[in-house]
Amino acid sequence: MNRRITTEHPLHDESGNLIEVGYATEPLLSYDRRRIRASKFRIKEWDYYFVGNRQKGLSFVVADNGYMGVGGVTVFDFEKRHKQDCQRFSILPLGGLNLPPTSSSGRTLFKKGGMLIDMEASPEQKQITIDIDNFADRKPFHAELVLDEMPEETMVIVTPFEKRHAFYYNEKVNCMKASGCYTLGDESVDLTGNRAVLDWGRGVWTYDNTWYWSSLSVDLPDGSTFGFNLGYGFGDTSAASENMVFYKGRAHKLGEVHFGIPAKNGRDDFMSPWNFTSDDGRLALTFEPVFENRTDVNLLLIRHDAHQVFGQFTGRVVLDDGKALNIEKAFGFAEKVRNRW
Repeated sequence: MNRRITTEHPLHDESGNLIEVGYATEPLLSYDRRRIRASKFRIKEWDYYFVGNRQKGLSFVVADNGYMGVGGVTVFDFEKRHKQDCQRFSILPLGGLNLPPTSSSGRTLFKKGGMLIDMEASPEQKQITIDIDNFADRKPFHAELVLDEMPEETMVIVTPFEKRHAFYYNEKVNCMKASGCYTLGDESVDLTGNRAVLDWGRGVWTYDNTWYWSSLSVDLPDGSTFGFNLGYGFGDTSAASENMVFYKGRAHKLGEVHFGIPAKNGRDDFMSPWNFTSDDGRLALTFEPVFENRTDVNLLLIRHDAHQVFGQFTGRVVLDDGKALNIEKAFGFAEKVRNRW
């Protein structure tokens, strides 16, 4: 458990097999879509960002899911318990969106139906421009953001599935610092100073799967950056989990984590407090939900059933050196998502 990748090499060999599985704290393995031995319909690639605080938030995504491309933007008002979103779709991109093979360089561009999402990455920063002619209530939307203060270490994992040639190569970049704002109609929201996370994913997924994911990127009261990435639910995780804490830009690896979603009448009760625990005893957090971003896209054979819940984390985390951090009402999110795709 928790096998660490330490050397640079391709993700796949020339026959399309994963050379190595496990976790790393930097993207050592080079992703080459041409080496994948699977139908283009099965390849999933996305860049997803969230930046915000306990009052306001902004998420945006560009995804090439083989049979469908997606550009999406969501604006959150957590105080009013309200969201507004906009999505555009392209049919059968099959890799045509040309998402970059690494998170630290290249350009991700989506243009469709009056929506422009333009994300340019370098090792030092991410530059994002978003323009939408008709967002909510036909209001125009514009965002200009720069994300910098790139962390020294990130969460990187290679997860295989039982099905041959299925895999997920993922990097989470936590605690980037934002500058800039977005404008929706006459309202302008300044996001400068907030922390952001990038979920960079490339893989070949099986048809029906469920994931659990939680993310946090904040400044502690003493000014130190703190965040975490927690997740499980899919693939063969016998080599490693994706659970990490980030403190002052450095990663601290955790063992297995359980989300402890409460139940009511035999169903998940997402808006009651959750209890996060790790099997190594280094993480114990209570999550108090504030807002549920509920999404259910049901196209019969294709379904995206998501419960993304925003709220406050309180509890205790122990770093690799034994130092204990007390976390008090830090704002982040946790989700349970089932996909048939």
